[in-house]
Amino acid sequence: MQSVTMSLDEAHALAVRCLTQHGADEENARAVADIVTAAERDLCHSHGLFRIPGYVASLKSGKVNGKARPAVSDLAPSVVRVAGDNGFAPLALEVGRAALVERAKSNGIAALALNDIYHFAALWPETEALAEQGLAAFAFTAAFPYVVAPGGRTPIFGTNPMAFAWPRPGKHPMVFDQASSTMARGEIMIAARDGHSVPYGAGIDSNGKDTTDPKAILDGGAQLAFGGYKGAALAMMVELLVGALIGDKLSFEAEAADNGDGGPPVGGELIIALDPARFGDGEGFAAHADLLFERILSDEGVRLPGDRRRKARETTARDGIRVQESLSRTLLELIGS
Repeated sequence: MQSVTMSLDEAHALAVRCLTQHGADEENARAVADIVTAAERDLCHSHGLFRIPGYVASLKSGKVNGKARPAVSDLAPSVVRVAGDNGFAPLALEVGRAALVERAKSNGIAALALNDIYHFAALWPETEALAEQGLAAFAFTAAFPYVVAPGGRTPIFGTNPMAFAWPRPGKHPMVFDQASSTMARGEIMIAARDGHSVPYGAGIDSNGKDTTDPKAILDGGAQLAFGGYKGAALAMMVELLVGALIGDKLSFEAEAADNGDGGPPVGGELIIALDPARFGDGEGFAAHADLLFERILSDEGVRLPGDRRRKARETTARDGIRVQESLSRTLLELIGS
């Protein structure tokens, strides 16, 4: 399949142009482009430039406020809220981060509730940023209803990802980011675009039958939670945390509120940050955790979560990224080139 090569700076500039030409101001466009480029840098293509047409569709339809000004407020001594002003999530995350870090380091633990945002990216960037400031962090968000409950036929849960990051002073943090579905939605969409099959267990078709055809999953079918009822329970937990807990949309409520433009859902995000130095192991937490990491890595062929992304950064910083030619054409069309 043909592709074009571009530097990370070129990818960032292209993303900014696509967004600003369709209604985003410079600050919101830059924040989104930062996240999209970070995904491309780490070879997470399903959350990279692939997402830009969806961002643009939401701007063009008027669903998303491309000039949003997120506002921070306190809900409790350790609970911070960001009202997203109906904008994309990246700027709201930036606006709320400093307050979350300050509360977590003052109190040992703090939470950030983001409301009225459109999240269309991976979750690892927000948890990794916190771990780089010495905090352990969880992040959760929902989506549209794509995933069936065990034994069901009607999608009820989002893919409902969750991320966790652990700080390692003097080393790169350990970070994982995973959907509660067997596959991320974007991975299934890319498989459908490129004509690839997906593994059994990824989803069902419109008749409720297991299928490896990504188009059958996307067209009237549904995704499945990983690990059956265990993954579905985690998906339900995420719905409660980012919907009922913080007063935002459940996945099926987000679908009901959507205009069908193909962009991201409106909803919320919850981030919980902990300062390990304020808990029982004090400053010894890092060395203690490294005992675990060293034991894991002593088994040949094993790597820590996030290591593959880190390794990819070395290559893309030097060689740039490869973008499918059809996607490149689409992005150039969005800027009128």
